Amino acid sequence: MTPDIIFQITNTLALSAWLVLILLSPFWFDTDKLLIGVVITLLAIVYAWLINQSFSAADFEKFSTLEGLMSLFTNKTAVAAGWVHYLAFDLMTGIWIRRNALQHGIRHWLIVPCLVFTFILGPFGLLLYLLLRWLVTKQYFADNY
Repeated sequence: MTPDIIFQITNTLALSAWLVLILLSPFWFDTDKLLIGVVITLLAIVYAWLINQSFSAADFEKFSTLEGLMSLFTNKTAVAAGWVHYLAFDLMTGIWIRRNALQHGIRHWLIVPCLVFTFILGPFGLLLYLLLRWLVTKQYFADNY
């Protein structure tokens, strides 16, 4: 399977998962089981396979410099691995946001923009949620960080 096909499949899978998280999770509490138990696990398996295909043991020292890192991502398989990494971790962050909001009594409609930004821009969406939680709970260092 080519990196282009893997990119398309994982993007479609991630988008579907985000739609479930944003649209269905208020009505279906077990979405976490599907999203973590199936989607994130599949993304992690694909990621591990892509890493195995594109990196050698000697490549790992290149992670210590920006120039070395840039050289790692000169082939499509490595870039696809990096993208799947983002997809999996951003989705896991979205699930954490949803669960944390439930714990703190934050209504789902308030976190929807945070989830959308987490899907698109990862850490920026998380920052928005942390600010929202601070405004709602009046405490920055809330339980279950």
